[in-house]
Amino acid sequence: MSILSKPYFHDEAAAFEHVESVLWPEGPVCPFCGGVNSASKLVGVRSKPSKANPEGVERFGLYKCKHKECRKQFTVRKGTIFEESHLPLHKWLQAIYLMCASKKGFSAHQMHRVLEVQYKTAWFLCHRIRLAMADGSLNPFGGNGGDVEVDETFIGKDPDAPKGKRMAPWQERNKVLTLIDRQTRQARSVVIDDLKSSTIGPIVQANVAYETRILTDEAPRLRPVGSKFAVHKRVNHAAEEWVSKEDRTIHTNTVEGYFSVFKRGMKGTYQHCSKKHLHRYLAEFDFRYNNRSANGIEDSQRLEIALHNVTGKRLTYRDSSWARS
Repeated sequence: MSILSKPYFHDEAAAFEHVESVLWPEGPVCPFCGGVNSASKLVGVRSKPSKANPEGVERFGLYKCKHKECRKQFTVRKGTIFEESHLPLHKWLQAIYLMCASKKGFSAHQMHRVLEVQYKTAWFLCHRIRLAMADGSLNPFGGNGGDVEVDETFIGKDPDAPKGKRMAPWQERNKVLTLIDRQTRQARSVVIDDLKSSTIGPIVQANVAYETRILTDEAPRLRPVGSKFAVHKRVNHAAEEWVSKEDRTIHTNTVEGYFSVFKRGMKGTYQHCSKKHLHRYLAEFDFRYNNRSANGIEDSQRLEIALHNVTGKRLTYRDSSWARS
């Protein structure tokens, strides 16, 4: 039996029931007044007739708030990434599962073929799912003497790079800074404009506890960054030192492993990504890394975690700034 044969991947009523069970464990919550379990379910209500559907379409999961001051109708879509979407909810669940289960990503072109929707619909759908995947956590990495690896990588071409000047190849590319907490096996990535210590330092300090041991390569720009923490250890990649001979725990191989999956996904699956959307793709790869099998989380559980994060996140088509990516 395939996991994609589950009812909520094919039946709209079952899809609403599943999402409601995840987002409303204590009963329906009115998005207008905040009332919990104070709404009555409306059955048999249909949308207005249209040429495509002369009898209208049944509105699944429709509720009406009982509070006198409210009395508004709503569904579990309200206030989530699903709001104002014409795509059936069961197709949303298929899309979320496919993106959660694909280690190196699932392209919008492939999504549009699988779901049988327009490419623009699939593109916008994928970006809204990435928004739900974004953690937004401010909890510092490390602490209690833990280890955090810090490294940068380069992807694509930076449109903001100076024109008409001779520069190193990496200066013309988009720059990504990633932190890996070895103890919690969590990653946090951000797009940066340059590799100056004054740029990297505040980001690392805001995301890492001061009592942490920082592990980096030999880049001179990282020395001022590491000096702000309890311990800073380095490996010299230029001398082909990948693991310290004195202490085998000193290396940046964990973050390099993250980059290998990220780059294979960006080059092999997505192939192109503009700088203005890069942070969303990083959120996607961070999400799958932080909720991977090595952390005891399998594909179906990853879907549930993503569903828990859909509330309060709206991305309109205008805000997404349509562009090929």
